[in-house]
Amino acid sequence: METSFPKRARLLRPAEFKNVFADPVRVSRNGVVVLARRNELGFARLGLAVAKRHVRRAHERNRIKRLARETFRQHALRGCGMDCVLLTRAGVEQVTNGELRAALNFAWQRLLDRCAES
Repeated sequence: METSFPKRARLLRPAEFKNVFADPVRVSRNGVVVLARRNELGFARLGLAVAKRHVRRAHERNRIKRLARETFRQHALRGCGMDCVLLTRAGVEQVTNGELRAALNFAWQRLLDRCAES
């Protein structure tokens, strides 16, 4: 299991985000929405878009992003060629760490199952 979040595992450019938004597979739970789309790279990448209007306080946005990166790293999704973007909805800042971790693990597992099907 990799403990870092290398640059190659991140979506960085706006064009990479737009590609995911164009025709995504959508998984949502507890105020967290994950959009995903296949890529040709052979490994998964993650982009984070935690909106200030949904999560007002910086420490809450950072907590959500930190948990997203951690659960993404821990999952076996890395072997699947997929670009993922994490979005938030209003009220997500009231979700506890355990509930957030469960929602993210659910999303990664659902995407991994989809990847295995195709």
